[in-house]
Amino acid sequence: MDYFTVSPAPHIRTQESASRIMLDVVIALIPAGIVSIFVNGVGVLWTILISIVTAVLTEYLIQKFMKKPVTINDFSAVVTGILMAYNLPPGAPWWLAVIGSFLAIALVKQLFGGLGHNFMNPALAARAILLAAWPVRMTTWVLPDAVTSATSSATPLAMMEGTWASASKLPSFLDVFLGNIGGSIGETSSVALLIGAAYLLVRKVISWRIPVTYIATTFILTVLLGGHGLYGAFYQIFLGGLILGAFYMATDYSSSPITPKGQIIMGIGCGILTAVIRIYGGYPEGVSYSILLMNVVTPLIDKYTMPKIYGEGKAHA
Repeated sequence: MDYFTVSPAPHIRTQESASRIMLDVVIALIPAGIVSIFVNGVGVLWTILISIVTAVLTEYLIQKFMKKPVTINDFSAVVTGILMAYNLPPGAPWWLAVIGSFLAIALVKQLFGGLGHNFMNPALAARAILLAAWPVRMTTWVLPDAVTSATSSATPLAMMEGTWASASKLPSFLDVFLGNIGGSIGETSSVALLIGAAYLLVRKVISWRIPVTYIATTFILTVLLGGHGLYGAFYQIFLGGLILGAFYMATDYSSSPITPKGQIIMGIGCGILTAVIRIYGGYPEGVSYSILLMNVVTPLIDKYTMPKIYGEGKAHA
């Protein structure tokens, strides 16, 4: 008579599944989308929907063609589609969303084996490709009240590339916090992104280590090197894609370190690169490239921060 059931490790079980985790991320991203639609117009909704449909359809067709199990019900393609749309300008043409979502799924995710095997964030990698191919389209911002007339406007972060003496031209902190500024679809409303981030933290979908160390490092270096003082550095924390990148993309399970120490290193590295690019680079935003560069070194970070196996002896000198 069998009294015990013997099974291979791991022996600790959880009720969480990939689909539940991805659904939580979708829920967390909804507030930012709602604010963007309200501020920038209904055209943003169509961009988001087109991006999601393209991502899901691309994943379905590739998995069918490769005769692999179809996994579109795990919501990972939906998350990629939303994040891709959130990295586009509000006035972006529909075909830009299609190309971006296709590249994110086909080139960055499925080419490397699908969910859990991509070595960098799919949406950010696709954004980098779009930015290189169509730099004008990807950096043509519109004022929230002028989306229909496509009046171009510099983002506050780009305006700060000049002198802090032009602060009178910058939007108020309240406008920045609420999202009444020019910028990508998902990055403008910091309060909406933080509401979603709080949900993810409460649900324990993400850890605090990467986003907190990322934002803190960016803030400290901006204070020391940016030349705008404490308020200027604090103001910049809520500009660009820092909040979106720190909480929603740098924490991607597949492309971020799995060890606590490694996650802190990841956050610090992203913060250093973001601050350096913002302050010294010719491009005012450094979040995307910072996360992608740290994604590349994630395997190395894991290698040197992985705890020793219990009972493992020290290497001989």
